[in-house]
Amino acid sequence: MEKITTPEVWMRGPVEGIPPLLQPVAHALLQAREEVFGMMEDFPEHLLWEKPAGVASPGFHLQHLSGVIDRLFTYASEESLTENQLELLSLESRVQENLSILSLLNRFDEQIERAITQLGKTDESTLTNPRALGRKKIPTTLIGLLFHAAEHTQRHIGQLYVTVKILKG
Repeated sequence: MEKITTPEVWMRGPVEGIPPLLQPVAHALLQAREEVFGMMEDFPEHLLWEKPAGVASPGFHLQHLSGVIDRLFTYASEESLTENQLELLSLESRVQENLSILSLLNRFDEQIERAITQLGKTDESTLTNPRALGRKKIPTTLIGLLFHAAEHTQRHIGQLYVTVKILKG
């Protein structure tokens, strides 16, 4: 019997409520969510902060995935980071034994939902409008920030996948 697999998100058609030019960003973020939840299923809690060969731990990647989407979408909205966002950023590289896989997955899921909602409210005619990245106010555009959020997320999904595979043996 052949295993039935669900097509990737982008192959399922447009995401309802998302402007056409932002469909690739929505597809990438929704695909990331599915992949993260799939790879973390049955992952041993005691391995969450392990760093095989010194690479970043699964816990780091799960925190960073939520954080980077949050920060880039904040800059896309032309807002500054809040004290809470800065605190979470400073905690990303630290082992936090109080965080569980479930709590990190829930935070990631909520962040994806917020991002999809924001994409749905984005006017395509503003995509080339200037934006500033970070405290250094690096010049970019709205589409640049949104695309980078999707691209950076996918990059960390790949790193997380390899780390999880190694740790699961």
